Amino acid sequence: MEGLLRQPEWRIIDQSTAGRHFQALQSFGIDDTLCASIGSGKAPATARTWVHDNTIVLGIQDTKLPFLKEGRQFLREQGYQSIVRNSGGLAVVLDEGVLNISLILPESEKGIDINRGYDTMWQLVENMFADFNKRIEAREIVGSYCPGSYDLSINGRKFAGISQRRLKKGVAVQIYLCVNGSGSGRAEVIKQFYEIAKKEQPTKFTYPEIVPEVMASLSELLETPLTISDCLLRLLNQLKNNTGYLYSGSLNEFELELLPGYHQRIVERNLKLDEM
Repeated sequence: MEGLLRQPEWRIIDQSTAGRHFQALQSFGIDDTLCASIGSGKAPATARTWVHDNTIVLGIQDTKLPFLKEGRQFLREQGYQSIVRNSGGLAVVLDEGVLNISLILPESEKGIDINRGYDTMWQLVENMFADFNKRIEAREIVGSYCPGSYDLSINGRKFAGISQRRLKKGVAVQIYLCVNGSGSGRAEVIKQFYEIAKKEQPTKFTYPEIVPEVMASLSELLETPLTISDCLLRLLNQLKNNTGYLYSGSLNEFELELLPGYHQRIVERNLKLDEM
């Protein structure tokens, strides 16, 4: 685990403020761009942080819901835009109290085992909040939105979910951290979305039965008013402990050339969604 966090250098691209001014679609295009760049040796290991305003990010399976159009209309009425990402998983909530962290790493000749990628992010989060002396578990929290075996929880209540994206010998390990606000409030929105978009219709895929009470924010769980800035500082300290060179950067020239193509792919996927 520790081997992946320990890198010769870490570049950090902080878009926790700038991300409020562009769509989450672009964020997924950026992570694909970074995978291609870092996988081909054009850039070092990179940690990217990002925050977006009220957005529901749907997974590919969500696009098969029988009443998806009605479900998306409900989200619009609640003040959320909805997009579909180019990877697995199910619907998650992004807003000003949710910090997303992407660790983009190069795959060596042996490759990075998928569980090793998940374990690395779990370890990073454990280290970030170690001073609270709370056990952070990684296991599926039934009743949460986008449930998975690497849901991060404290006392059985989920505050984060981890996913991975692999592209051109680059691996993006991504996490959303519900930093503050109401975790159960966010879950209630997703619960109503599924109730409207699925109704009682039988489906081949089993969608989660959301129980809002099993979700919470870190501020609620740690009984401390955390901010996005607090968490960014904790992240920087952990990366600093795992490299000889940590620096703030932006996309390089190679990445700026790649970005329009990767962005366009996810835009086209979402145009198809709008036509459904």
